This record gives sequence, C-alpha cells and structure tokens, in this order.
Amino acid sequence: MAKQPLYEQIEHQLRQRIDSLSDGDRVSSEHQLADEFGVARMTARAALSALERDGLLERIPGRGSFVRKSLTSRRIAQLVSFHDQALAAGKTPTSVVVSAERRASTATESHALGNPESVISITRIRCFDDVPVAIERAVFVPALAALLELNLETDSLHAAMRALGCVPTGGHSTLGARRADEDALGLRVTPDTALLVETRTIHDISGLPLEYTSSAYVPQRYSLNVDFTIGAHAD
Repeated sequence: MAKQPLYEQIEHQLRQRIDSLSDGDRVSSEHQLADEFGVARMTARAALSALERDGLLERIPGRGSFVRKSLTSRRIAQLVSFHDQALAAGKTPTSVVVSAERRASTATESHALGNPESVISITRIRCFDDVPVAIERAVFVPALAALLELNLETDSLHAAMRALGCVPTGGHSTLGARRADEDALGLRVTPDTALLVETRTIHDISGLPLEYTSSAYVPQRYSLNVDFTIGAHAD
C-alpha cells in the first residue's frame, strides 16, 4: 500500500484540531505548520488548501487562516435585509462606505427603476463581525434621497425605506459570477477569487421599483439557497 502523502497526514491532523475549535478561530500559518511537522512550506500550503477547498477554513491574505463552521446562507426567494439577517445569525452587521451620492442614472439603472434621470447611489462593503462578506452597489429612486443622511456604516436601509413610506415587498433576482479584481482589497481576497453575484430589482406593494442592486458575495463566507421543482417531460 502506498504511503499517505505528507500533506494528507497534516490535513488529517488539522481536521481533528478544527473539530475542537470555534468558528473564526485562527489556524496555524504555513510557516508555523512547516516548522511543527518538519516539512516544506509548500507541503503545509497543500494541507491548508485542501481544508479551504472543503469549506472548513478560510484564508484571508495578510491576516491568516480562520475556521469557518457557520457559513451564512439565504434562500434566494426570500427578501431579507443584510442587516436583519446578520442580527438573526447572532452577528454584528457593519458596512464600509465606498461612495454615497446622488448622480445621473445609467441606461440600465434608469430602465430598472422606471426611467428616472438621477438615482441615489450607495456602494458599501457589507460585513458580519467585521469580516467582509460582499460588496453591494445599490441605487434607489430619487424619492429616497433621505437615505444619504443615514449612518451608512450601521443603519438598515430597508428599515429607513419603510420609515419613509416606501415599503419593499418583492422583487426579481438573477445570479452570476465574476472575478474579484478591483474589489479584492476591500473584500480581503485575491483578485482571481470568484465572487457570487446577485443582481436584483426590488419594488413596493404597487409594483413600483424602489431599488436596483448588484451584490457580489465571497462564496466561502455566504451562500444563496435555491428551491426548485422538477418539470414534467413527455415520454
């Protein structure tokens, strides 16, 4: 029988350690593991990469490797604000504001929001417990200009929308994917990291559009669940 590769032996021991750790705990670095097991850093890196691939830990450039046991998820058919979802999961929602302004609408934004000439544009990096989960580029109809007066680092935009009499009740989403590229630094990932992208239009009870948003999620930190039915087919 072939001898088990060194990186698999290290991986096995790390899996046992992770069982006794909590979500968010730091795992030994490549350098520390190489010293501990007397192997090359490349071997230690292979062990960590295998655990990352299986979703047991997350490696954040410049910070280290961390245990991930509670991936946050949301049903795509359910409209839940990021802020409320964080609180429900026992996490603290915060945001890093990239930009917040009133500006001219693009052709895509205008079409999605009922042809306004301008929009309220708010771009934020959304975080759970100070860990960046997504970058959110949201635009709103001009009637929601008061959103710019909020504390955009901590306040819930949907709660503010309801207070302004614009109650989000439904919408439509599409899913896609892209590289992190210029958003990598803010999300603490590498530029070639694949992001899960949800683009959605949200409307009120009358069907009038309120918000058009594109959210790009780090899939190791957040997921979207989809319910489906199996269509009938002819024999």
